[in-house]
Amino acid sequence: MAVVSKRLLQPGQRIRVLVVDDSVVIRRLVTHALEQDSTIEAVGAASNGAIALQRIPQMNPDVLTLDIEMPEMDGLETLRRVRREYPQMRVIMFSTLTERGAAMTFEALSLGADDYVAKASNEGSLDRSLASLREDLVPKIKQFFHIPTQYCAGPRPEAAPIPVAPAVRWGTGARPEVVAIGVSTGGPTALGTILPEFPAGFPLPILVVQHMPPLFTRLLAERLHSTCRLPVREAGQNERLMGGAILIAPGDFHFKVASIGGQVLTRLDQSAPQNSCRPAVDALFSSLGEVYHGAVVAAVLTGMGQDGLRGAGILKAHGASVLAQDEASSVVWGMPGAVANAGLADRVLPLDQVVPEILRRAGLR
Repeated sequence: MAVVSKRLLQPGQRIRVLVVDDSVVIRRLVTHALEQDSTIEAVGAASNGAIALQRIPQMNPDVLTLDIEMPEMDGLETLRRVRREYPQMRVIMFSTLTERGAAMTFEALSLGADDYVAKASNEGSLDRSLASLREDLVPKIKQFFHIPTQYCAGPRPEAAPIPVAPAVRWGTGARPEVVAIGVSTGGPTALGTILPEFPAGFPLPILVVQHMPPLFTRLLAERLHSTCRLPVREAGQNERLMGGAILIAPGDFHFKVASIGGQVLTRLDQSAPQNSCRPAVDALFSSLGEVYHGAVVAAVLTGMGQDGLRGAGILKAHGASVLAQDEASSVVWGMPGAVANAGLADRVLPLDQVVPEILRRAGLR
């Protein structure tokens, strides 16, 4: 996936969105949800990809919301054309939460889609569907832009305190016993790039939290398993952590670890979301700090929001190593940027240098 810098909106400028979906109900629903936000303008709609491609030069959108399954020209073919002809345009796919929908979403991400949201259901109340779209789609559109402060209604929220106590400890010298990776927007491509770099026989367990719903995480694990030299699978409950394996947090479950009877076991639970996420990076990092103390090397990769910040602070308080992906190679520099700007990262690295640094810290380089 090409990395495109955030665009700065000028004062009074709004994010222009073209809504592409064969369902008139969905087009109206999405348009209504977007226009309730003062920073976004729904400039038009199209019922298939062919019509969308005709309207792009006329409407000059910044973002497409793109359904996958449409007549005449589906979302995947439209995406291929958009990536060739309008490489700077942001594209957010609408996906159904089905096996076919998940598989096609992964295909779209591999073709250069920037993100995806679950398609609104025709069932239930209109208010619930609108609320879901506002909560899921609007932040994913905004993540690609710098928004002028005059759009922010009311007092600005206070910055979250940096959760480091009692003090950041740099370099305890402990050899890492586990690797942890947290990632969100742009994650499938980032993971598909770096996880195959781990050599066969890598001696440490690798634990991954990728913000994704159920079913998607299983398909992600299966795809990665086919390309990696280490086995990859979704984490199960009460599994003993073993070196040389990659475990992916299952969708809708926090992924944690616990020390029981001298063994470190996986723990999955559906306690409250953290940072509006389940699974959450913070949940994993915090539990690793309790069990492994400073013998952890953690990496926070591309993603929206600040998930991983609190957990990175806890790990640093124990003297663990924390790496952050740099802005230039991130699709969205939210999560790694929060860690870097809080002063919690031992190294801020391009994506292609993350695994070499992990290997070095594990004493393998």
